[in-house]
Amino acid sequence: MYNLDIMTRDFDFYIVPTPIGNIADITLRAIDVLKSVDIIACEDTRTTQKILNHYNITTKSISYHKYNERERVNFFLSELRSGKKIALVSDAGTPMICDPGNIIVEELIKNGFSVTSLPGACAVTTFLSQIPRSGEEFTFIGFIPRTDEQIKNIVTKNSEKNIIFYDSPERILKTLKIISTVRGDANIALGRELSKLFEEVKFGTISNVLEHYKAGIKGEIVCMVYADENTQDNDLDSKIKALKSKGFRDKDISVILSTLFNLNKNSVYKRSLEISDR
Repeated sequence: MYNLDIMTRDFDFYIVPTPIGNIADITLRAIDVLKSVDIIACEDTRTTQKILNHYNITTKSISYHKYNERERVNFFLSELRSGKKIALVSDAGTPMICDPGNIIVEELIKNGFSVTSLPGACAVTTFLSQIPRSGEEFTFIGFIPRTDEQIKNIVTKNSEKNIIFYDSPERILKTLKIISTVRGDANIALGRELSKLFEEVKFGTISNVLEHYKAGIKGEIVCMVYADENTQDNDLDSKIKALKSKGFRDKDISVILSTLFNLNKNSVYKRSLEISDR
């Protein structure tokens, strides 16, 4: 059990998650921090102001987005050196998860300022916590690349793992069609508008999901392509065949592969024999 303690130390810089849709999904500590700091750095002051107004937060907000990250760094460092506290928020969710923040945090650490991140809303964890998975391993790639070849390459390279990505409603259906050209009719889970009024999570094959949204799709999208269960078997077969082509015997192959890849020696030996009998 963890010791729950409401006492927290002071930091120079706070990374504060904000709701991904439902404005009530913000922690009491996040509200307290946003009220107590001197400056709130945010992607879009207009978007953040809606949250600040809702919770009667009067702290000054300053824009900090991917187009002005570097030019804002010196300003923030100067403010921190004068003793001020700063909080960083994004338009929605947790900063630095597909949102700006990396440049300033790197500079803060270099300059000896203390940085902390508050727990809170994130589309990835919200999505993962409501879909069935066998095992905990997954690959999060952020926003999926835009070109057909980039999509095919990243999906093929990670076929042995559950792949999670963000995409826009304008592109997601095309993206799924591209994925199907290299992964076939793979199983997927697709979430849209998480935490909002029209939240929906759809499970099924790519063709099932495409049929479900044939009239179009709206909202913020997070999607997972389930791991190809046959990938490991195919990979083992290719390793066995490669060693056989070099003249290794079944017994030798089982020792080599079980040692190098932490596999069951008897299972490898049995599989090697099966390939020999083909």
